[in-house]
Amino acid sequence: MNSLPSATNIAALLRWYAEAGVDEAIGEAALDRYEATAALAARPATPPASVPARAAPAAPPPAAAPPRTSAPVRATPAVPLESPQLVEDARTTAARAESLIELEAAIGAFEGCSLKRLAKNTVFADGAADAPVMVVGEAPGEDEDRQGKPFVGVSGRLMDRMFAAIGLTRERDVYITNILNWRPPGNRTPNLSDVAICVAFARRHIELKRPRLLVLAGGVPAKSLLETETGITRLRGRWFEYTLPDGTRIPTMPMFHPAYLLRTPSGKRQTWIDLLNIRERLDQILAT
Repeated sequence: MNSLPSATNIAALLRWYAEAGVDEAIGEAALDRYEATAALAARPATPPASVPARAAPAAPPPAAAPPRTSAPVRATPAVPLESPQLVEDARTTAARAESLIELEAAIGAFEGCSLKRLAKNTVFADGAADAPVMVVGEAPGEDEDRQGKPFVGVSGRLMDRMFAAIGLTRERDVYITNILNWRPPGNRTPNLSDVAICVAFARRHIELKRPRLLVLAGGVPAKSLLETETGITRLRGRWFEYTLPDGTRIPTMPMFHPAYLLRTPSGKRQTWIDLLNIRERLDQILAT
């Protein structure tokens, strides 16, 4: 007899879907079926039609199955931003920063993202400030939230080994940050509201850092920074150009997030090919 899946297995499956780029199911808003059922029960019964006085009694028609009544369907609203003004506030705050130090201070003082109220720490960046490679991930996890640094948990250790395999280290060659600077509750996938507010800081971060090569680890940074709806499975392994406001073009490679590789080891072969391409492209850049 098949046993029901455990809550742990279900959560792992949902995380796997998120890492694979599945960001939509049936709708963005949950449907309260208890409320819909209560609304149906509260409807008054339709009174039977009156029988004409001269009509002869007729045999009752065969019983028919009652028509299926669909529960009232609520229009699914677009994913709401916390406030359009908060998005503008984030853009204005980010634009004022003239250095990485000023940007870190500005993000730490920004109160417009609700994630900050639930996080232990603001997670800004780690690695060498003058590194040629910049990695942008999705969001801090539990370990990152506790230590205040990106990619320091199991996923971070795997990423360090991945780059070490092509001769790059965090201390010398790689600078790391995330789209979100605060951990989403329960490590949930960042939603559109989270990204809409925080992406302004990520864009300014790239502009101030000015890396020679950009790596987007996961579907969230790839979609938001490349402004596409294409999933990470189709984006990875392809070279793009990220253009700064002054027209500078940065070679950009999307790749699977290390957390995805931990749950899907079959993706490591593709990622190894991506890493070799990154190493080759970086050598070409540094040689010029």
